[in-house]
Amino acid sequence: MNFLRNSLFPLFLIVTAPPFAIIVWYTNTQLSGSLLQLGRLFVSNGFFQTLYQMWAPVFFGSPTAWSLIAVFMVFQLALLRLVPGKKAYGPITPNGNIPVYKANGFSSFLITVATFLVCSHGLHLFSASIIYDNFGAIIGALNCFSLLFCLFLCLKGRFAPSSKDASTSGNFIFDYYWGTELYPRVLGFDIKQFTNSRFGMMSWPIIIISFAAKQAELTGLSNSMWIAVTIMLVYIAKFFIWEMGYMRSLDIMHDRAGYYICWGCLVWVPVVYTSPILYLVNHPVNFSALNAFLILSAGLTCVLINYWADRQRQAVRATNGNCKVWGKKPVLIHAEYQTEQGERKQNLLLASGWWGVSRHFHYLPEIAGAFFWTLPVLFTHVLPWFYVVFLTILLVHRSLRDEERCQKKYGPYWQAYCQQVPNRLIPVFLTRGLRNILTSRSETA
Repeated sequence: MNFLRNSLFPLFLIVTAPPFAIIVWYTNTQLSGSLLQLGRLFVSNGFFQTLYQMWAPVFFGSPTAWSLIAVFMVFQLALLRLVPGKKAYGPITPNGNIPVYKANGFSSFLITVATFLVCSHGLHLFSASIIYDNFGAIIGALNCFSLLFCLFLCLKGRFAPSSKDASTSGNFIFDYYWGTELYPRVLGFDIKQFTNSRFGMMSWPIIIISFAAKQAELTGLSNSMWIAVTIMLVYIAKFFIWEMGYMRSLDIMHDRAGYYICWGCLVWVPVVYTSPILYLVNHPVNFSALNAFLILSAGLTCVLINYWADRQRQAVRATNGNCKVWGKKPVLIHAEYQTEQGERKQNLLLASGWWGVSRHFHYLPEIAGAFFWTLPVLFTHVLPWFYVVFLTILLVHRSLRDEERCQKKYGPYWQAYCQQVPNRLIPVFLTRGLRNILTSRSETA
């Protein structure tokens, strides 16, 4: 079992995920998003021959792709260093390290989007569709860069770690996949903040704007594209407003900087998260004004509820509970825990507001938001819905990981919280409603 978990499964993802990214791009752009057409190609030409035909032309990228990636990375590093922002701190690590960040994400987001629009539409330095036109080569270049970059991080953690929060397992495959450092820094830049936030999340809005520009070139801009892009942009803006909350999340606290996180943010996010918009480029849909309004409103409402839930928890911890949640004094559990150094600390567990609905309620509006920004692709093909399926599996699994970590960290206090808020993910009123429906149907039968 350990061999499967530490070697075979990581190796499987390392080998299969990069070509899968190419398949997603190729199928959406060349096969109308049809898995049926993709399957026919694999059957008629053979899997490896078909994959070679897809990947070979873009495997090493192109000069334009490498230039775009280099300019974007340098620009983001410059923004991270030069744009004013408060100093922010992550949670103390098991070895006493406190990661330091610069909280200028939202300003950098606005500057990035504005710069792309001004340079493309205002100054006409390049076509706004440049990313779409070179996207296959960009994926190829990002694959090459990311695989080498993860090797660099693996070796850095072994031979030149940034802090004591570094170790190796003796299994190179697992070390490459999982990482050897918790918070690596290079030239003063935090690698996780760069890969996860300032490249992965920051590239997302530029990519979808370029895809929308391509549709405008080809057929004019459909309201389905407006809906999907608008919901995504609001979601991304919300992320950067909340960026320091993300840098204090359990994922950042526990997951090391290896292939799992870094390749995922450098390649998976730009390819998979943008895939509904990529499909829409060549498959425009125009809804009635009423339907467009309803889909847009539902999607934005989900994003805002997700933000509202995160703000409730942040406000409680920032004020030490001296605030109101839904107009009332918050219901709190003062959970004590012990660090690996034996130091006793305390955290506030919020059991009211959105956090009284279910213990990981904030994942539900995130999944629902993704559903509504994907809904404009309709239901002709399955592949454009892959991100929604992936996100659902990811967040359900993450909720289980969160439960395990919190149980280990807080012990009896977490058990008390679970008694106060009995449902892990699905709200109580929904589970009761579903149970009543099933019961009534069984009685009728």
